[in-house]
Amino acid sequence: MPIKNPWVVIPTYNERDNIKRLIESLFSLSIPRLSVLIVDDSSPDKTGEIVASMQKAFPALHLKTRPAKAGLGRAYVAGFRYALDHGADAIVQMDADFSHDPEDLPRLLGALESADVAIGSRYSHGISVVNWPLRRLLISLAGNWYARIVTGIPIHDATGGFKAWKTDTLKAINFETIDANGYGFQIAMNFRAWKTGQKLREIPIIFTERRDGQSKMNGNIVQEALLLAWRLRLTGK
Repeated sequence: MPIKNPWVVIPTYNERDNIKRLIESLFSLSIPRLSVLIVDDSSPDKTGEIVASMQKAFPALHLKTRPAKAGLGRAYVAGFRYALDHGADAIVQMDADFSHDPEDLPRLLGALESADVAIGSRYSHGISVVNWPLRRLLISLAGNWYARIVTGIPIHDATGGFKAWKTDTLKAINFETIDANGYGFQIAMNFRAWKTGQKLREIPIIFTERRDGQSKMNGNIVQEALLLAWRLRLTGK
């Protein structure tokens, strides 16, 4: 069934250097009826105010402001729920820092014609990562290998955050009950989709390290993902 009401959900925290260009890039794509939702955690750098100032120019631009920084996973949960409540039939999740190329959006949405989840994959065809230090690349590769071995998820990139979802799939996996952030949230979402019989398809992308702003990755996020993988294996959810 053709996608009629696609949405993009983008969590932000201190992304003023990127957000205007990203929004303009998304709405320049030839995607009919595209809506974009920014979920901002009351960024001190006024990211939310920049978004609000653009809503007149872009009527399909939505802003959901949360009172404080509360984690990537909960931001996505809030964003998915908002998009579902506004009639989305497909939802793309992506980062705000241009590490995910907006030009790949049509390919991810197109892949939903033959899949329930389209995963923008850095590792399905070798390694497609630009400007990462070797240490971070090795951590990412090891983390994905670990997640695949421990949980059994049959994909190469279980931790990536550039994905397109059919909304029926999101409803089927009960996404609002996932209590995880960062890599852990991505692993849990993929795991539930796989376990409920959804079709996952990896679409090769080139991931480019952010040009502006600071990465939100830290040791707590990595530790959470390591422990979560075993919880998923042992409980199945």
